[in-house]
Amino acid sequence: MTLHLTQVSVTHANGVQALRGVDLHISASEQVAIIGPSGAGKSSLLNLLATALRPGNGELQVLGERAWQLSARQRQRLRARIGLVHQSPPLPPRQRVVTAVLAGKLGQWGLGKSLLNLLHPLDIPGARAALARLDLSDKLFAQCQQLSGGQLQRVGIARVLYQAPEVLLADEPVSAMDPVLAQHTLSVLCRHARQHNVTLVASLHAVELALANFSRIIGLRDGQILFDLAASEVDRELLDKLYANEQLQSPPIVPPPLSVQIPRC
Repeated sequence: MTLHLTQVSVTHANGVQALRGVDLHISASEQVAIIGPSGAGKSSLLNLLATALRPGNGELQVLGERAWQLSARQRQRLRARIGLVHQSPPLPPRQRVVTAVLAGKLGQWGLGKSLLNLLHPLDIPGARAALARLDLSDKLFAQCQQLSGGQLQRVGIARVLYQAPEVLLADEPVSAMDPVLAQHTLSVLCRHARQHNVTLVASLHAVELALANFSRIIGLRDGQILFDLAASEVDRELLDKLYANEQLQSPPIVPPPLSVQIPRC
């Protein structure tokens, strides 16, 4: 079992309980989408799985390790095996894209190599290849501040693809992209996970993208798992319950775009 949570709860410093008694088991190479209304706890759950957030109660196991029983050094080595895609990637505005992508390996490189990479990119072909998968190879030497929100999200994804982690966690990775580009980008992520036996867990706002790209869907509401089902079993009634009182109706289920032309975002 790659990811294992038993009765895990998380309470933030402001007293808000983000997760309540969550039981979750995700096997190696599974591809799982997490959906739910804003404030449901999706980001907290992903940060917990990334060991960026410590559980207040319960047990967390990641890649066979009880993360919070490890020493700080051991936990850092564990984190090098986990990739986290942020909704808004924390990229310095003046940083070049090539440096941002190569930073995916910093957890695996020694201090000397990491510092050298800041002065002179050590693997330009590797960074270019990761960006090319997301139609961004022409931005290799651009500064991050020159990119749009959707392009920055794709740089963040390229960074994690270059890292080549065993577990890939993605927090709203396509929220700044148009529907066609979002579908293409998720296809790249899912294909990478299949080809490299990577465990992929992504939170998504767009229900239709979750159902079109992931075989297992977890519905999260008020810090609790409302359902954990195969995509084929998620129906309108379940979605209405998941998004009740959040909007007039749950996000529509529509087929993914059929266009293969990938516009730049």
